[in-house]
Amino acid sequence: MRFFIDQCVPDSVGRTLREAGYETILLREKIPTNSPDTLVAAVAEANNAILVTMDGDFKKIASQYGVGRGRFKKLSLIRFSKCRESQAANRLASALSLLEHEWLLAKNNQDRRIFLVFSQTAITTNR
Repeated sequence: MRFFIDQCVPDSVGRTLREAGYETILLREKIPTNSPDTLVAAVAEANNAILVTMDGDFKKIASQYGVGRGRFKKLSLIRFSKCRESQAANRLASALSLLEHEWLLAKNNQDRRIFLVFSQTAITTNR
């Protein structure tokens, strides 16, 4: 799995993924940090990477354009919603096995994408 880390995500999240052996791409290494969300989504998708964000606007993009339909039909997304930045890396680290499981399921699916939302007390998966 490859991850594209949005500029609003704490560096500790990218570090957690790298330490677990995953390839991570930081937004600031590819495009300007003030790039529009649609460009961020397109670059993540073009790099075959799962977009990791804390930006609630991606929920709007997902519903407006449809993750899995239309413009971003191959975009996978991990979004931290109402999850404190200081806890994001720990929440992700504790759910790496779930993430792996969802990715393996998605690989066998025609859509081949995942959509996970981390909150303070729950992790929601959408298939």
